[in-house]
Amino acid sequence: MSAPSYWGLLTLVAPEIIVVITALAVLSVDLFVVREQPVRYRFWICAAFAALGCVAATVWLLELNPPTHSGLSLANLPLLKGMFVDDPLTRLVKLAVLVLTVLTIVLSMESSFTDHVGEYLALILFATVGMMFLVSAQDLLMIFIALELTSLSLYVLTAFNKRNVRSAEAALKYFLFGGMAAAFTLFGLSLLYGLTGSTGLREIAAKLNQPNPDPLLLAAIVMTVIGFGFKVAAAPFHLWAPDAYQGAPTPSAAFIASGSKVASFFVFARVMMLGFAHAGGNGAWRDYAAGWLPVLAAIAAASMLLGNLAAIAQTSVKRLLAYSAIAHGGYAILGILANGPQGLASLVYYVTTYGLTVLGAFGVVGLVEEQTGDAQLSDFAGLSRREPMIAFCMLIFMLSLAGIPPLAGFFGKFYLFTAALAGAKNLGMLWLVVFAIATSAVSLYYYLQVLKQIYVTPPDSQGNAITLPLSSRVAIGLIAVAVVVFGCAPNLLVGPLLAALQFTAPG
Repeated sequence: MSAPSYWGLLTLVAPEIIVVITALAVLSVDLFVVREQPVRYRFWICAAFAALGCVAATVWLLELNPPTHSGLSLANLPLLKGMFVDDPLTRLVKLAVLVLTVLTIVLSMESSFTDHVGEYLALILFATVGMMFLVSAQDLLMIFIALELTSLSLYVLTAFNKRNVRSAEAALKYFLFGGMAAAFTLFGLSLLYGLTGSTGLREIAAKLNQPNPDPLLLAAIVMTVIGFGFKVAAAPFHLWAPDAYQGAPTPSAAFIASGSKVASFFVFARVMMLGFAHAGGNGAWRDYAAGWLPVLAAIAAASMLLGNLAAIAQTSVKRLLAYSAIAHGGYAILGILANGPQGLASLVYYVTTYGLTVLGAFGVVGLVEEQTGDAQLSDFAGLSRREPMIAFCMLIFMLSLAGIPPLAGFFGKFYLFTAALAGAKNLGMLWLVVFAIATSAVSLYYYLQVLKQIYVTPPDSQGNAITLPLSSRVAIGLIAVAVVVFGCAPNLLVGPLLAALQFTAPG
């Protein structure tokens, strides 16, 4: 078989190249063209360039038909086997990441927390490139490199508000916990390489197909789960999340809670379902067997319990959303526990719609924070009288996060629960699904606390009307519409997901 052409290889990675070129262009425009202009004007110009680059990458993904060489997709040739996979499912997840990036950029356009506009937007784009490579990777080395590119960008984005000491503190905690998690991940991956002699997930799965798991394999599973558990903020590896969400600039926190969650959960599922395909064990009640399924089942239960109970005690809406994210991470793990195509489809649907919803919620939080200087529950008092449209959007986001029909959050949870039950023999995951439903009922309390402040509590004497920029109003409104539409017509996303899974190369 002759080697593929360099042009063909560049065609496959063109979306990532477009985003990298856009990041460099944004830096150049800010440095050489608009450096002397007001910060607001610079944000508008540079954000427009950044969003345009992401849109161009999105168009390429939608229009691209992978070139072939001798009748085979370049993505399946030995040169790229595992390092970069291009199939319909990975493209859909990349599209979700790009859309969330564009919305984050739009919500950042009126920000005033930094004068380093070009650097801030470039870091968002570099993090996006890392997520896109992460989604396409089926090789341990590529997964680790992409994870670190994404993580380093997010660490700096967390510390970007130099005027707030909590931003630096949050970034330091995020960095220290992230470094420790990276060490666990790398040690676990090195054990896998030592056991199998391969870094490709498919080759690892083939060599781990043994009746009795090696003790070193169990250690590798635990360490790998610890590393990825940190990335998705699952308990007990969540300690960085509340401080990072509260201290980071609100657009950065929104990006961490949305785009990075989509990419991290997708690669987490791919490593577990593909690399450890024959080392799952059993997580059914009173029928446990050694493997990653019982480990993830315990982590999911701990995340749901801790996240929902801790959120009740919060007075900061940003910390409330952080603990809510921990709980939602527990729900999302149910899709991985389903361990099959339906579970993967439910996971991608859930994290995508959750990313949209929490991005919109952070958009509202950012607007209130800009007006009041903080994001405590009391700062939302009487928001419905000061800004009815934004208050109604927040109502949609909170109820969707709580899983109330007919919003996207309801169908996402329903799809996850049915996938988890269908993927286990004899309803083995019923205990965890019942637990998830119970904790979802608990979560309704603290979401209603936010809505009580917005709709019931009267504004204080200083509660004047909020002046909102048009860009933020449009972005938040579009996100609210999307949350309603995906809840009422879930097949708009589920249909393409199931179709993509049919054409994805089997594990």
